[in-house]
Amino acid sequence: MIIKNKPVLIRRILIVASFAIVSGILWNTYIFFQEFKQEERAKMEVYAEAVVEVNQNSLKDDLSNLSLKILSSNTSNPRIFVTIDKVMEAQNMNEEKIKDSLYLQKKVLQFSKENIPINISYFDESLNKQVKVGTLYYGNSTVLNKLKYYPLALLLIIVLFGAVAYFFFSASKASEQNKLWAGMAKETAHQIGTPLSSLVGWAEILKTENVDPQYVIEIEKDIDRLQTITERFSKIGSIPTLERLDIVQETKDSYDYLLTRSSKLVNFTFEAPETPIYAEINMQLYSWTIENMVKNAIDAMKGKGALKLEIIPSDTFVKILITDNGKGIPKRNFKKVFQPGFTSKKRGWGLGLSLAKRIVENYHNGKIKVLKSELGKGTTMQISLKTVV
Repeated sequence: MIIKNKPVLIRRILIVASFAIVSGILWNTYIFFQEFKQEERAKMEVYAEAVVEVNQNSLKDDLSNLSLKILSSNTSNPRIFVTIDKVMEAQNMNEEKIKDSLYLQKKVLQFSKENIPINISYFDESLNKQVKVGTLYYGNSTVLNKLKYYPLALLLIIVLFGAVAYFFFSASKASEQNKLWAGMAKETAHQIGTPLSSLVGWAEILKTENVDPQYVIEIEKDIDRLQTITERFSKIGSIPTLERLDIVQETKDSYDYLLTRSSKLVNFTFEAPETPIYAEINMQLYSWTIENMVKNAIDAMKGKGALKLEIIPSDTFVKILITDNGKGIPKRNFKKVFQPGFTSKKRGWGLGLSLAKRIVENYHNGKIKVLKSELGKGTTMQISLKTVV
């Protein structure tokens, strides 16, 4: 049990470790962002002090070189200085746009949301009171704005990495399941082989006894049927051999078999050209597909209704249409019906149409789809195969 659960435990540890690493990176990024923001705040406060000193000494000749250097050196933060007379002075911003007063007003609102404005004032000894010079509005620097989006970029990378990992493991799991099903199918074919050989022997013995020949004929038909099923299961998981065969005849053979073994309450109709239509197909797998499609249509009609099987040649393709007057398929499920496990029946595995799709598209390079369907009126399924001369 410990060995069995080890992969699950490893996956959980990796998930927890990844979550912890990402959380740590995001937290440290947030701390760094706040510290960087505080440094910019301190820098702007120093800038404000320089503005105060320049204003205090504006009428004197002893302006501090340090203050002037501070005022001229700050080129990273966009800022707007609004004087007490409502005059707006912008710096580190687009030279053309700052001529528009509406643009500056919008920027003032934006900056006030990004950072708390700094009120600039100084104490006037001659007036013995605090004199307000104006208000400094400033925005985040380009570096800080880029850093702000770093956690989002990191999360996006993590999500993409997780999606790739998920699809990788899903594909691996699906591959393992396909191998398992293929192995079970081959084993089933092998197991059927032994009693089937015995049945062939018993059928030969019955021919020598005083048994109604019709009984023997029907038994031989069922034996042939079992042999066909065995061949089908043995081909799962391997590349089938394709032959140039007449689609009309092969479809008719499957149709005739189903006609004699289906409910008499189903009205069957078969329409096809009288001339042969050739295509590269595998006889056993193709007949399996037709049977699955027809049985699915009969189930949709609950064993009672009209079923039409039609073959239509079209340029280099031949179309096989299976039409029923059953319950129909909602448009949202046109593609879902071919997914493994999807079924609308209470007792169903949802493998019939999935298997048909795999046989037609993967093995025969054809197409299969729901051509049209209307709830309560019926469905038409279409198989398209490339014809050969």
